[in-house]
Amino acid sequence: MAGLARSIVAAALLLWMTTLGLAADRVVIVLDASGSMWAQIDGKPKLEIARESLRTVLQSVPADKEIGFMAYGHREKGSCEDIELIVPPQAGSAGAVSTAADSLKFLGKTPLTSAVRQAAEALKYTEDKATVILITDGLETCKGDPCALGRELRAAGVDFTVNVVGFGLTADEGRQVACLADNTGGKYIQASDEKALQDALVETIAAAPAPAPEPALAPPPAAPEKPEFNFMPAVVLADGGDPVTDGNSWEIFKAKSDGTRGEYVATEYGAYKGNLEPGDYTVVARHGEARTEQKITVEAGQVYKPLFVLDAGTLIIHPRPSEGADVADGAAVVIGYPGVEMPATYYGDTKVVLPAGDQKVTVRIGQGEVTETIPLAAGKVVDKDIVVGVGHVVANAYYIAGGDKADGSGIGFKVFKAKKKLDGTRQEVAYAYGPDSKFDLPPDDYVLTATVDLAVVEQPFSVKAGEHQDLQIAINAGVLAITAPGASKIEIFDSKKDINGNRKSLGYAYDEKYQAALPAGDYAVVSEKLDNSSKESTVTIKAGERAELTVQ
Repeated sequence: MAGLARSIVAAALLLWMTTLGLAADRVVIVLDASGSMWAQIDGKPKLEIARESLRTVLQSVPADKEIGFMAYGHREKGSCEDIELIVPPQAGSAGAVSTAADSLKFLGKTPLTSAVRQAAEALKYTEDKATVILITDGLETCKGDPCALGRELRAAGVDFTVNVVGFGLTADEGRQVACLADNTGGKYIQASDEKALQDALVETIAAAPAPAPEPALAPPPAAPEKPEFNFMPAVVLADGGDPVTDGNSWEIFKAKSDGTRGEYVATEYGAYKGNLEPGDYTVVARHGEARTEQKITVEAGQVYKPLFVLDAGTLIIHPRPSEGADVADGAAVVIGYPGVEMPATYYGDTKVVLPAGDQKVTVRIGQGEVTETIPLAAGKVVDKDIVVGVGHVVANAYYIAGGDKADGSGIGFKVFKAKKKLDGTRQEVAYAYGPDSKFDLPPDDYVLTATVDLAVVEQPFSVKAGEHQDLQIAINAGVLAITAPGASKIEIFDSKKDINGNRKSLGYAYDEKYQAALPAGDYAVVSEKLDNSSKESTVTIKAGERAELTVQ
């Protein structure tokens, strides 16, 4: 899985380097945050791979690169308008983009055409050179035409390009979104699995235009043979350690006269060997979250083999809900390592290279959280289980004990602390919707509120670490199906009136039909028409039974 994440990193960097060149144009990354991103590749949710890849890419982007971040489908289910420019395009925004991606919820639809259009407008594509990078795992679901949009933006833009990464799409699905890239002169990269992505990168690299070679000068007589490479750096985690040859990267910049980074040159990976033109360079070596840099002066005819010491170690965390339990793949592992301002978040089994020192590790599973400080020495490996100590609860509502399970819409569960506060209220801990709602909770006494349409019941329960329990809540309710031909509104009332002669309204619908679960009892049903006329009927609901009522 780490290979797949690195491949996506490389794909994005290649898009910037080969398609966009080295011009300082402005970029907006558009990320698919629809519900389909919960699907897994090799056992890991695609949304987690995308977050980790974005974080790694952004660490390698020059600080003066103007980057924006947009997402769709992250705030509402079923909405084609759920598109948000979270980070406007600006220099130095890499950290903000990473933080925004880590905080997204993935639950909505895929209005990718409208999102790309809004991203182009945010970049003022009709005035300046601009690029949109779309990362999507699905096709348009909001009636947009990405092919037509590509032609429109190409015609109106000054120098506008869309690059598309099809994440987990089939070949046929890829063709349906590739036109958005093709019609703007951009690239389409299909990332269906690790090997396919690697093949795409090879093809992209081969297709990238190479800089024009310098005119060859005739060597003087008897000159020594020119070495194949003049720059062969090595990186180690600690003094005296073995060189790192996999998972590391090299970022090469021209060096300014004051020693700071200048023009970006290239990013290379692994056991790198290359040739640099004579001049001053700043070279950054990275592995995981550790980095170090050196200024290198290259002279003609000389070979350079600098050694970079990261002063780092390897931390391996296995997050477990309880002692002896399997690793929780959905556990969030937040690591605050020395020198970091915004700690990185990983998920499930975590292996990462970090600067040596005290690592503040926080693991969250559901509502459980534990924090430990772990010393890590340079060149060492710390392999550790962190037990959060939670119990697992699955909640379902039944119309009556032993009867049918409620499995339609309108089902919700809320978990509260059992102990009341001074004002008599309880602290809400968690909530979920739909049947088989799952909760991971620390040991304590709780109250679960189950709601099925208009029926609400409470049930106390207790949680022990490592305990798995099924909560089957009997709501003592039935289902009422109302038909009122010609009605503009149907409203259900409690049959009893209060001391002022008023009845409590329990629910309503602006329609000719209305179905809802109700606690067993007697009710009044009123249908209203547009001419303000109304009809009223009464009905008795029995627990576990369905009642059908026509109001005319």
